[in-house]
Order: sequence, then structure tokens, then C-alpha cells
Amino acid sequence: MAEAKTNAMRMLERAKIPYEMHTYDHSDGQIDGISVARKVGLDPDTVFKTLVTRGASREIYVFVLPVAKELDLKKAARSVGEKSIELVKIEEINKLTGYIRGGCSPVGMKKAYPTVIDASAQGFPAITVSGGRIGSQVTLSPADLAAISRATFSDVII
Repeated sequence: MAEAKTNAMRMLERAKIPYEMHTYDHSDGQIDGISVARKVGLDPDTVFKTLVTRGASREIYVFVLPVAKELDLKKAARSVGEKSIELVKIEEINKLTGYIRGGCSPVGMKKAYPTVIDASAQGFPAITVSGGRIGSQVTLSPADLAAISRATFSDVII
């Protein structure tokens, strides 16, 4: 059975950005990034999670980083010119992005938030991010992801 396309996939296709779709079974409830990387058979260093944050200014920022790493809040704040940032509450993710926890893609959010991709992504020909729903991932070049999400690259991990 073919997987229905997500908004993120439709946006990639509209922009003529090549990507590879991966699907995985999430019925076991294991949707953390390392489990997802294992399920789709990819190196966890190349599978990236999307975190939504709020700066001291109340602005929303998106950070894309390897699933096995942690966001360094000080580096992240510096990368976007904020005094400090914090993760938004899980309950806010859908309202802000149109996505749910575990299916939040940096592509196709309700609003184009300032986005930063960890600089480690530039060391790979391709990285994998959420395809916009739980059970779906897309692999594309870091440069293409940065282009479509209007992201910058910065070292933001611990």
C-alpha cells in the first residue's frame, strides 16, 4: 500500500527537490530518533530531529540536529541572536507548526520560523528528517533542506 504524501513531501516536489521517502512501523510506540534510525536502517548521525523553541523575545525558532545529540541552549540562543531560548511545551507544537510530536518536519510548517540546522549536517551528502507524520521520514541533501526551510547552519549541539 502506498503511503499518502505529506505536506512536507508535496512542498519538496513543488520545489523540485529530490528526496527519498522511508516509512517505518510505529505501532510499538517507539518513535524516538534512535529507534527510528534503526527501523529505517540509517546511521543515527545522519538522522536529524526537529526541535521547536522560544527565545527570550518570545519569537519561535526551529533547530534541526542529530537524533542522538542534545541541543546546547546557549549555542542555540547565540546562533539566533537571543539572550536565551527554551523548548516549547509539547502541547504547543501542533498549534505552532501544524505537526505533532514525533512527526514534526522542518519543511512545511504552518509558518516559516527562523531555522538552524546543526553544522554537522554539512559533513554528509544526505540527511534524514521527519516527513511530516509519525512513520514517515525523508532523506535529502543538507543544502536542499536549508534552501527550502530558509535555514542557516551553526554548531548548536552539546
